[in-house]
This record gives sequence, structure tokens and C-alpha cells, in this order.
Amino acid sequence: MRWGVFGVVVVLVVATGCSGFAGSPSQSAGTAVDSQPAVNVPESTVTVTVTAVVDGDTIQVAYENGTGDTVRLVGVDTPEVHTENDPAEFEGVPETDDGASCLRGAGTNASSLAKQRLLGETVGLAFDPNLNRRGYYDRLLAYVVNDETLFNYRLVETGHARVYDSEFERAELFYAAEDAARSDRRGLWRCTDPGEVIRTAIADGGTESASGVEIAEIHADAAGNDNENLNDEYVTLTNTGDATLDLSGWTVSDAVGHQYMFTNLTLDSNGLVTLYTGSGTDTETERYWGRNGAVWNNDGDTVIVKNASGATVFRQSY
Repeated sequence: MRWGVFGVVVVLVVATGCSGFAGSPSQSAGTAVDSQPAVNVPESTVTVTVTAVVDGDTIQVAYENGTGDTVRLVGVDTPEVHTENDPAEFEGVPETDDGASCLRGAGTNASSLAKQRLLGETVGLAFDPNLNRRGYYDRLLAYVVNDETLFNYRLVETGHARVYDSEFERAELFYAAEDAARSDRRGLWRCTDPGEVIRTAIADGGTESASGVEIAEIHADAAGNDNENLNDEYVTLTNTGDATLDLSGWTVSDAVGHQYMFTNLTLDSNGLVTLYTGSGTDTETERYWGRNGAVWNNDGDTVIVKNASGATVFRQSY
């Protein structure tokens, strides 16, 4: 059985969306992840509504007739949030309290991502021809398709899940995505060195803190013409620290000075906020830049994040 590695990358990176592709498997830690060029999205055979997220790889759904079911996502395994994790199950993660604690945080982040992307949404379910429809615990084994994206694969390519070894049809593609995420130390792949902390400044005057904002997901290459599909260009940030962060007054800008400022926003521990390039109604988990054109150049750019006092806390070129 082949096992993956989880970790956490605390460097904030925001990726491209104007032309071409942003990021490649050979890029460094924190590299943006583009929209699934390597995996074909299966055709959905059942439409359901997601009624609950058990954890990052298990959801509860309701069928159109009102009955319910539990779905275990095919091909992925996220760390546990309701029971203890065994670091030995994750290649390279030390079998220590720090390793187990890092995995617990990784599992919480994966669950948070699933809640934001799937909870309350109508999604499609597709089934793998190489697997039974139900697993050992009588859970439905399925691919989850949302907004023409294969969520199972997204968990792997963004580093929120390792590949769960089985005979599923897309295993080779999933393993390639896992290898790229691990090589880049993308998303949650820092648990191989859970003691490493990249210290960042917070918005209370620039003091240093082990709390940090991490990239949870980047969707850089919008479907079709990027300039005509601005809300398909977005970045999701998560707070990997234990304390709530006040992001009011924090800014995100590119190399030529296009700048967005967060207002009236606090980010709880393991909370998520998605910044869309286009327009919409701001909420606690979704913010809209309000631009009339794409921001992030696909052939390279620099992301600069400053705190409320104007100090640069992240600067990353890609």
C-alpha cells in the first residue's frame, strides 16, 4: 500500500489567472495549483445535496427523494479530526506528539475546505468501474463533482489529502498529483517537519507569532477567458494558528501595485476566507475584489501581503 505525506506550508502564495498555466509540479513550496489539467472529470450519474461534512473525505448527502446516505470520497484519505491520528500511516511524518498534532491540524483544514466548497451545495456523484459502490462500513464510494471540478482530486493536488491506495481507475493521475504536492511541500505537506515554523507578523503592530495565514486553495486559471470569468479566479486562505487573527487592514497586491484591502474581517483558527477577483456580496468566508479584469499573470508575478501597519508579511514570486 502506498502512503502519502502531509504537511503545512505557512507561506502565502497567490497565483495567476490571465493566460496560460500558473504553477507546475517542479515549483517550490507554496506554489499555486491550477485547475485540474491532468485529470478528466467523470460524468455524474446521481445528483445530491450535501447536508453535512463528517471530515475532509466523508460527507452526508440527501437524494432528490429525501432519503439520505453517507459518501466516502474515492481515492483520498485526510487526517482524522474525531479520533487520534497515527503518524506511522503517513510516510515521513515523525511518530511524535508534534507529528500527531500537525496531522490533526491538517485534518481540520481539510474539513474546513470541504465545508466551504460542498456544504449545502448540489453536487454530482460518479462511481468508479473498478470498485464496489459501497465500502466496508456500507458507505457509498464515489467521486464528488462540483462546478465541473473533481473535488477528490482537488484535495490531493492542493495537499489536503494523501492518496488512499486501492484499485480505483484514476490512481495513476492521483499519485502524480500527490507526488507534485509533496515535492512542492504544498498545502499540508509540512508535517514531515512539524517543528518548523515560518514566523510571520500579525496585525497587532507587527509582533511575531507562530500563527500564520496559509494558502488552502488557489484557482488561478479561470474557465474560458479569464477576464470574462473573474469569480473563477480566486484564492482561499486559512489561519493555521491557534488564535483568531484580525485581518482588517491587511492588503494583498501584485507586482505592479493592484491592491485589495480586507475590512471588518477576523479569521478564526482553521477558518477560511476566499478572495474572488470579481464582484459579489462579501461574507465572513467570501470576499470580492471588484475588479473588471484578471489580476494574476500566468507567466509570473509577485504576491505581496502587508499587515494593517503596512509591514510586508509575505512576498512570494512565481
